[in-house]
Amino acid sequence: MNKSTLAMAVAVGVLAQQASAAGFIEDSKATLGLRNFYINTDNRDGTAQPSRNEEWGQGFDLRFISGYTQGTVGFGIDAIGLLGVRLDSGGGTNGNVAANGNPGTAYGGTVFPSESNGQAVDNFSSLGLTAKAKISQTELKLGTLQPKNPVIVTNDGRLLPQTWQGGQITSGEIKDLTLVGGQIEAVKGRNSSNNENLSINGASPRITNSNKFIYAGGDYKITKDLTAQYYYGNLEDFYKQHFLGLVHNWAIGPGVLKSDLRYFNSSDDGANGHDPLYFSSGNYSNTSTGKGKVDNNLYSGLFLYSVAGHTFGGGYQVSNGSSDFPWLNQGDGSSNYTITDMQIQKFGRAGERTWQARYSYDFAKVGVPGLTAGLVYLRGDDIDTNRVSATVPAGNNSTEWERDLTVGYVVPEGPLKNVGFMWKNATWRTNIPGVRSQDENRLILSYSIPLL
Repeated sequence: MNKSTLAMAVAVGVLAQQASAAGFIEDSKATLGLRNFYINTDNRDGTAQPSRNEEWGQGFDLRFISGYTQGTVGFGIDAIGLLGVRLDSGGGTNGNVAANGNPGTAYGGTVFPSESNGQAVDNFSSLGLTAKAKISQTELKLGTLQPKNPVIVTNDGRLLPQTWQGGQITSGEIKDLTLVGGQIEAVKGRNSSNNENLSINGASPRITNSNKFIYAGGDYKITKDLTAQYYYGNLEDFYKQHFLGLVHNWAIGPGVLKSDLRYFNSSDDGANGHDPLYFSSGNYSNTSTGKGKVDNNLYSGLFLYSVAGHTFGGGYQVSNGSSDFPWLNQGDGSSNYTITDMQIQKFGRAGERTWQARYSYDFAKVGVPGLTAGLVYLRGDDIDTNRVSATVPAGNNSTEWERDLTVGYVVPEGPLKNVGFMWKNATWRTNIPGVRSQDENRLILSYSIPLL
């Protein structure tokens, strides 16, 4: 019996007896999230297809979160229903295009899944159920999850969010200490209606994968302004990862300085250590293909100073070892917990050193509540590359840079209260051999309707 079936069986069995119990209904919440999403990506420098990706859709995100039944052990059930409707993705602009310009064979495009002919579907949907139980300050969930911690991050950067299947337990029994542990068996991508097994970038897509990712860790508040973190993640047959973090807030003058220090140690596990089908991308130590076993140490620090609506920031990251930084990635869109996870790129390639500068402003300070804007610039160099062809040699001094601009507005009052508008513009340039630079725009209109 898989996790979803077990979750449903437990929930129905318990709630059939206690559905009217105080707390379960009284503390329940339901919301309908609406997201109108448009994306346009211009792939530059070169003639390989596609040169331009463009998709537009309407997303519906219906969520029900129950309270808990009464008693020493409280039981509940959560549900998430997702629907994406295509508004425009014609003319081969969905990102699933072969090198000759014909429809591609990828599982999905930029936003929507693909038909057998490579064209975007008219709509796609999914339903997720989660059974949960709580005793004191400890909560167990089985079924559909959306975890977010240093070793597993749920992506919500497109029309619909990513979801996972598995189990997780969270405990806050000890003062100032939050512990979490779980096991993930499958993932549903942001452009998919189907659960898939797990993998990493570089491995043979949908051929070599795993159905077991375990994670555990915790956050400890040493003081009210200082938090220490440790997390461990293991994707069976691919990689093991340790994370250490330290976050500190320091009041300086009229503002606050936030320091965020992070360290990842990642190494191979099982088949990744010897089977080329399981190899990671970015490993040039023992192979001409640019793939090999996971071997990466990633160090980073991000410093943000906030004062009177302004936030000034700077950061630096080093990716040491013979492989790219690894994370859960099926090739259909994913996120990781690095300070360089940007709109287009991740900046965690083998050998890469990246510095960044940030600035954002909250216009509420000048009488325009709801309006915000932010700018981020990153530059990475010393990137390891392999020989692509007889005319494109190997090297270790490739560079890349990205500039992300975000402008957002949430209506603060009136009949359109809480309607959100956002424009995200990104430019990415690189001299990595065989890789095309990109420009990208995203326009997002969102609104959340409380139902309970």
